[in-house]
Amino acid sequence: MDIFARNTLHFKKIIMAEIKFKLDNRRRGAFYVEEGGKQVGEMVIGLSETTLTVYHTEVNPEMEGRGLARKMLDAMVAYAREQGLQVMPLCEYVHGQFRRHPEEFSDVWKQ
Repeated sequence: MDIFARNTLHFKKIIMAEIKFKLDNRRRGAFYVEEGGKQVGEMVIGLSETTLTVYHTEVNPEMEGRGLARKMLDAMVAYAREQGLQVMPLCEYVHGQFRRHPEEFSDVWKQ
Protein backbone atom coordinates (compact mmCIF):
# COMPACT_ATOMS: atom_id res chain seq x y z
CA MET A 1 0.00 0.00 0.00
CA ASP A 2 1.43 3.41 -0.90
CA ILE A 3 1.75 6.34 1.51
CA PHE A 4 -1.24 8.21 0.03
CA ALA A 5 -3.52 5.20 0.46
CA ARG A 6 -2.44 4.71 4.07
CA ASN A 7 -2.96 8.39 4.86
CA THR A 8 -6.37 8.39 3.19
CA LEU A 9 -7.53 5.44 5.30
CA HIS A 10 -6.18 7.07 8.46
CA PHE A 11 -7.84 10.37 7.57
CA LYS A 12 -11.21 8.68 7.04
CA LYS A 13 -10.88 6.90 10.36
CA ILE A 14 -10.29 10.19 12.19
CA ILE A 15 -13.04 12.12 10.42
CA MET A 16 -15.50 9.31 11.14
CA ALA A 17 -14.67 9.49 14.87
CA GLU A 18 -17.74 9.35 17.07
CA ILE A 19 -18.30 12.23 19.45
CA LYS A 20 -19.39 11.03 22.87
CA PHE A 21 -21.07 12.93 25.68
CA LYS A 22 -20.79 12.55 29.44
CA LEU A 23 -22.59 14.47 32.18
CA ASP A 24 -22.32 14.08 35.95
CA ASN A 25 -25.00 14.65 38.59
CA ARG A 26 -23.88 18.29 39.02
CA ARG A 27 -24.63 18.87 35.30
CA ARG A 28 -20.93 19.25 34.41
CA GLY A 29 -19.49 17.23 31.60
CA ALA A 30 -17.93 17.13 28.17
CA PHE A 31 -18.27 16.20 24.56
CA TYR A 32 -15.23 14.07 23.77
CA VAL A 33 -13.63 11.83 21.17
CA GLU A 34 -11.53 8.71 21.65
CA GLU A 35 -9.00 7.04 19.38
CA GLY A 36 -7.77 3.56 20.24
CA GLY A 37 -9.42 3.70 23.65
CA LYS A 38 -7.66 6.95 24.55
CA GLN A 39 -9.40 10.33 24.81
CA VAL A 40 -7.86 12.67 22.21
CA GLY A 41 -10.22 15.64 22.38
CA GLU A 42 -12.60 17.26 24.84
CA MET A 43 -15.05 20.16 25.04
CA VAL A 44 -15.82 20.92 28.70
CA ILE A 45 -19.35 22.14 29.43
CA GLY A 46 -21.80 22.94 32.20
CA LEU A 47 -25.59 23.01 32.05
CA SER A 48 -28.21 25.13 33.76
CA GLU A 49 -31.94 25.09 33.10
CA THR A 50 -31.64 27.30 30.01
CA THR A 51 -27.93 27.55 29.20
CA LEU A 52 -25.12 25.30 28.03
CA THR A 53 -21.82 26.98 28.96
CA VAL A 54 -18.71 25.90 27.07
CA TYR A 55 -15.57 26.42 29.15
CA HIS A 56 -12.76 24.86 27.15
CA THR A 57 -12.02 22.88 24.00
CA GLU A 58 -8.82 20.91 23.55
CA VAL A 59 -7.50 18.39 21.03
CA ASN A 60 -4.25 16.49 21.58
CA PRO A 61 -1.48 18.15 19.53
CA GLU A 62 -0.87 15.07 17.39
CA MET A 63 -4.56 15.05 16.41
CA GLU A 64 -4.87 18.76 15.52
CA GLY A 65 -5.92 19.75 12.02
CA ARG A 66 -8.24 16.78 11.56
CA GLY A 67 -11.54 18.51 12.27
CA LEU A 68 -12.12 17.05 15.72
CA ALA A 69 -12.80 20.40 17.43
CA ARG A 70 -15.37 21.23 14.75
CA LYS A 71 -17.03 17.82 15.16
CA MET A 72 -17.33 18.43 18.91
CA LEU A 73 -18.71 21.92 18.21
CA ASP A 74 -21.32 20.49 15.83
CA ALA A 75 -22.33 17.85 18.39
CA MET A 76 -22.60 20.44 21.16
CA VAL A 77 -24.73 22.78 19.01
CA ALA A 78 -27.00 19.90 17.95
CA TYR A 79 -27.45 18.95 21.62
CA ALA A 80 -28.25 22.58 22.57
CA ARG A 81 -30.85 22.79 19.80
CA GLU A 82 -32.43 19.46 20.75
CA GLN A 83 -32.64 20.51 24.41
CA GLY A 84 -33.78 24.10 23.71
CA LEU A 85 -30.67 25.60 25.34
CA GLN A 86 -28.76 28.80 24.67
CA VAL A 87 -24.96 28.50 24.41
CA MET A 88 -22.65 30.72 26.46
CA PRO A 89 -19.30 30.37 24.65
CA LEU A 90 -16.64 31.17 27.27
CA CYS A 91 -14.23 28.92 25.36
CA GLU A 92 -12.03 30.89 22.96
CA TYR A 93 -12.45 28.37 20.13
CA VAL A 94 -16.26 28.21 20.35
CA HIS A 95 -16.60 31.98 20.76
CA GLY A 96 -14.37 32.48 17.71
CA GLN A 97 -16.48 30.12 15.61
CA PHE A 98 -19.69 31.84 16.72
CA ARG A 99 -18.20 35.26 15.80
CA ARG A 100 -16.95 34.04 12.40
CA HIS A 101 -20.20 32.27 11.48
CA PRO A 102 -23.04 34.08 13.28
CA GLU A 103 -25.60 32.89 10.72
CA GLU A 104 -24.92 29.26 11.73
CA PHE A 105 -25.28 29.84 15.45
CA SER A 106 -27.60 32.81 15.98
CA ASP A 107 -30.44 30.59 17.21
CA VAL A 108 -28.36 29.20 20.10
CA TRP A 109 -25.83 31.97 20.81
CA LYS A 110 -26.45 33.64 24.17
CA GLN A 111 -24.81 37.03 23.71
